[in-house]
Amino acid sequence: MEYMKGPAAPTQGHILCCQCGVPIPPNPANMCVGCLRAQVDITEGIPKQGTLHFCKQCERYLQPPGTWIQCTLESRELLALCLKKIKASLSRVRLIDAGFIWTEPHSKRLKLKLTVQKEVINGAVLQQVFVVEYIVQSEMCEDCHRIEAKDFWKAVVQVRQKTPHKKTFYYLEQLILKHRLHQNTLRIKEIHDGLDFYYSSKQQAQKMVDFLQCTVPSRSKSSQRLISHDIHSNVYNYKSTFSVEIVPICKDNVVCLSPKLAQSLGNMSQICVCVRVTSTIHLIDPSTLQIAEIDGNTYWRHPFNGLFHPRQLEEFIIVDINRVQEKKKGAGAGARSNKHTLAEAWVQKTSELNTDRQYFCSTHLGHVLNPGDLVLGFDLANCNLNDEFANKMNPHAIPDVVLIKKSYDRTKRQRRRNWRLKELERDREGTDTDDERQYQDFLEDLEEDEAIRKNVNIYRNADIPVESDTDDDGPPRISLAEMLEDLHISQDATGGEGANMMT
Repeated sequence: MEYMKGPAAPTQGHILCCQCGVPIPPNPANMCVGCLRAQVDITEGIPKQGTLHFCKQCERYLQPPGTWIQCTLESRELLALCLKKIKASLSRVRLIDAGFIWTEPHSKRLKLKLTVQKEVINGAVLQQVFVVEYIVQSEMCEDCHRIEAKDFWKAVVQVRQKTPHKKTFYYLEQLILKHRLHQNTLRIKEIHDGLDFYYSSKQQAQKMVDFLQCTVPSRSKSSQRLISHDIHSNVYNYKSTFSVEIVPICKDNVVCLSPKLAQSLGNMSQICVCVRVTSTIHLIDPSTLQIAEIDGNTYWRHPFNGLFHPRQLEEFIIVDINRVQEKKKGAGAGARSNKHTLAEAWVQKTSELNTDRQYFCSTHLGHVLNPGDLVLGFDLANCNLNDEFANKMNPHAIPDVVLIKKSYDRTKRQRRRNWRLKELERDREGTDTDDERQYQDFLEDLEEDEAIRKNVNIYRNADIPVESDTDDDGPPRISLAEMLEDLHISQDATGGEGANMMT
């Protein structure tokens, strides 16, 4: 079967370029591409070089006039930032494509490959590819400049506690680290009886004050000072100061309550032991195991002080101890502790072993003490109690000795401690020789008190070998299940292959 052949399709003719005479397909300009580019440059007026400002501190780029933005290398955000630099020049052409050309991350150069089109002679459309090179210059942003100056601040939070021991501050430091409240501070300054937190805005300082009031029993007051006033725009510039006072009671303090407060807490004894300080003060009566919690408002209405300084702790040896069955609750008595055991003990000071002098006392530590154990306590029988409420008490109601905690070999505890804590970076005016001893006391408190441990991030120390956690004879230890692995993330904010571009 044969098919009829139709007329042949017309073929496009060629013309000669009016400049060089080369045969070319017809176009409105009647010129070849080479001659057309020689006659017309559509990229004329578009800058081939530019400058980008980069802050090495926070790793952000400047977006004029005054905005600093976070961009990773070869990202859409950085591409948009580069194109905005030449946006006015690109308005005369049509942008077809844009992309980055790889450069060495340390070269401080960014190259942008652009493809543009423009209508030229007699309606002919010419397409051209060219490269724009940007030089990355280092410039510190305003926020980092303020931080580095260390003197620029709009608000300060002054945290104070009028007590010689810093246990509460060490606990507060760990809570701040856990909740990352230190990230917005311009500077943290440590002084003798507290810490100062400096902020760039009043709102950030108020957030810290609210956190402190929810974390530790405290009270606060604020003030502000006028720095400058613009009479034309009616703008006032203030510096705000927040003063936060923490109750002057620490863990292991022996306190004497007022008769009115002791009665309101369930007729407990006026002489009590502070077992921990969290958002409230936790007290226990060593003679009945009765417990009570006192919040900040209650404390400031009925204030009381510690009877002894921590350095006045004395070492006793248990001569004999007898567990006591639960005593009958008196009228209106409050709750009792289930974690402690009431006991009656005969003790003797280790400094008086060559004498026959012994002391009888009731203690809440019957669950951990045995004859022959060493225990730390306070001697009330041979001291002058300079306290408003203790001086008015019946002498027979004041115990001879108050036992605080079992004593262990500190050197052995430090050697076996396979965990560590993080610390806040702060400026120290002067370090006291007693600070290290107080810090070791705080670490021992963490090992002995599980309730405090739950609020603290504890990290495993890989330098100390792991030992068995089932050592019943030794001091209390923190199990591996309660420890966190300390991760070291080295990725930079610029991300990807250019993570170390500006280092």
